[in-house]
Parts: sequence; C-alpha cells; structure tokens
Amino acid sequence: MSEARATGSSDLADTMTQLGRAAVACRPVLAQSSTSARNQALTVAAAQIRTRRAQILEANRQDMSAARSRDLSAALLDRLALDDKRIESMARGLEDIVALADPIGSIAAEWSRPNGLVIQRVRVPLGVIGIIYESRPNVTADAGALCLKSANPVILRGGSESRLSSAAIHACLVAGLEAAGLPAACIQLVPTIDRAAVGLMLSGMTEYIDVLVPRGGRSLVARVQAEARVPVIGHLEGLCHVYVDHDADLTMAREIVLNAKLRRTGVCGAAETLLVDRACPPAYLPALIEALISNGCEVRGDESARRADVRVKAATETDWRTEYLDAIISLRVVDGVDAAIEHIARYGSAHTESIVTANAVTAEHFLQQVDSAIVLHNASTQFADGGEFGMGAEIGISTDRFHARGPVGVEQLTSYKYVVRGAGQVRPG
Repeated sequence: MSEARATGSSDLADTMTQLGRAAVACRPVLAQSSTSARNQALTVAAAQIRTRRAQILEANRQDMSAARSRDLSAALLDRLALDDKRIESMARGLEDIVALADPIGSIAAEWSRPNGLVIQRVRVPLGVIGIIYESRPNVTADAGALCLKSANPVILRGGSESRLSSAAIHACLVAGLEAAGLPAACIQLVPTIDRAAVGLMLSGMTEYIDVLVPRGGRSLVARVQAEARVPVIGHLEGLCHVYVDHDADLTMAREIVLNAKLRRTGVCGAAETLLVDRACPPAYLPALIEALISNGCEVRGDESARRADVRVKAATETDWRTEYLDAIISLRVVDGVDAAIEHIARYGSAHTESIVTANAVTAEHFLQQVDSAIVLHNASTQFADGGEFGMGAEIGISTDRFHARGPVGVEQLTSYKYVVRGAGQVRPG
C-alpha cells in the first residue's frame, strides 16, 4: 500500500498517478522531437523568465516571508532568495543549454567485426526522471531545462519553502513547451507540498519513474537511497576540503580559502574544512586564520590552530564531519599531503577537494590519490558547478561511483543502446 493511501490521501495518489502517466506518454514524443523544437522551447522559456521577472520576484518575496516566519537558517534563506542577478543567471543558463550539442542520437563509438557486422553505441534518453529537491527555486529551471534538452520527461518535486517561486518559474518552462508545440507534461511540477508525495515518488511510482535524483541535505538523500525502488543518481552533502601545502603561495592560498569558504556559504561546493601543512612557513597559519576571522568566519580548530590564534574555538570530532553551510570552518594542521589525503578519505563525502601548492609533483599526487568527484589544483572549491564546467547548468553534483559522477548535465542524463547492422549474417552453431 502506498504512503498516500495508507494515510487516506487517495486524491494525492490519483494526482501522482496522473503525473506519471502523462510523463510516460511524453517519452516517445520527446524521443522523436527535433533538436530545434527543444531548443525553441528553452529559448522561449528564457525570454519568459526575463519577461515575468516581477512576478517571479513577488512569488519569491512571499516564500521568503514565510521562510523567515519559520526561522529557517541563514543558509537556507540564501538558497531560497532570488534577485535580478539570479533571475538573469537562470535565463542565461537556459540559453547556455540551448548552445550545447544535442546528445540524443549521437554515436559514442562505432566499430566493425570480422563477419561484417557494424556496431554503434548510440546515446538515448534515460526515461522519466523524478527530481526531489529542497529550497533552491533555480533548480526548477536548471533541472527542467537539462531534462528537456536530453529528451527526458521530468517530474519535479520542489521544497515547500520554495513553492510559489518554483511555480512561477515552472510557468515559464510550460510557456516555452507550448510555443514549441511540445506537451506541457514534458516538464511537470508536483502541485502539492504534501510530504507523502515524496514517498510515492520513491516507492509507489515504479511503473512511471525510471530514475530518481535527490538534491538536498543528508536526511533527504539518505531517505531516497534507503527507500527508492528505482535507480538513484546520488547527490550527497558537500563536505569539501582545501589543503594548503608548504609549497603554496600565501597570497594565493588566502584568496582561494576565503573564496572557497565565504563566496556563498550555502552551496554544496563551499569548503567546510581547511587543512594546513605543518611544514608551512610560520606566518602562514596565523595569516590564514586572521583572514577568515576578519571576514566574519568562525574557526574551529585543533590544538595547533588554537595555539596560533586564541580566537580559534576547539574543534570536536563532529566538526570534521560537519557540512556547516554557514560562515564556520574547521581547521586541522596535518603532517604533509598524505596526512591531508588520509583526513579527506576518513571524513569527506567524496564531493570536491582542492590543493594549493606550487609543487607540481605534490599536486599530481593529491589529484591522483584523492577519490572525490572533483579535485582541483590552485582553484576554489566553489568552481564545483556544471555551469563553470561549461555544461550550461547542472542538476547536482553526483557523489556516486557509477553512471554519473561530478556535475550532472545533459550528457549524464543519457544512457545508450547498441545498434547493430548486418547483411544477412547468422551466428554459426
């Protein structure tokens, strides 16, 4: 029995079933649609986002007011907030996706066999994608656009806190679909904030949903991974690290650390732990701590960090495992690059890690040995973003080790099939 029916919410179960059936009906339509039609839909949607800017901002104002009344954290409020710059970024993101090559039907590999068979590996859509996300309304635009470009019908279930903002953005996507002659059901938004809808998507819609993508905190991802009865592209928390090596340039290290932690504290690519090589020149550790504290960041450190600056608070074992999503960072002094790699392996979430060093050999060792989705050399962890990778946008950063890893963009939302062409060949007995 589904969660909705178990609680007597038969209307919700019926609504979700209708969404599922409509999405499945869109599969052949999108699979056969032209690149130009899908691009037209996205181009019109981008224009609509700009045209309806005032309506989107008003919807977001109402969402923000309700969120503040619920005493949501500063990090969640930052994720929820929209302004002119973020709306323009959403519109440009859709246009960037239009500019990407269409992956559907592309030949990833081709070869011939001695018997004359010609074999091709051809990219195809994944199918109906269910995306469950929390406070960020821009995910509605990014996810809807990426799924459309890759010819996948999508059912979006945004967080209750962004309900009005997401609905306003979704209306722009629907306008684009209609202008291009594509069914509005290609991109659907679950019309209820009832949490039972999540349970149905996880285990009650297996005949409709082919893949689930959770985008949110640890509790959401853990629930999806535990309860889902369809394949999941996981997006675990971003417990990201920056390691400052003894061969680092201090000025570069300071700028990277500040940007990685404080550019936007509420994003999954924000650094949560700073690791500093014990062999760094004596001035490095105090200078990095001073830069963080003077820019409003609380530092929680080990004994070495606390000796370097009395303002550093004592770190606990929990701090090394915490994604703060706030102006807080944990700091540990380590004995070289291998100790940094060991710390990351023990406490990290396999998301994004950066090394700051002028030593190419040390950098290469770090890049090869750290088993995370994204590893960087002399760059901020906040570059962990599909748009920054030239992918137009992303649904999230996958921390899985199969199918898709790192930014999940258009190409990662495809699978493949083998097309074999012959001339009457039969396999001998």
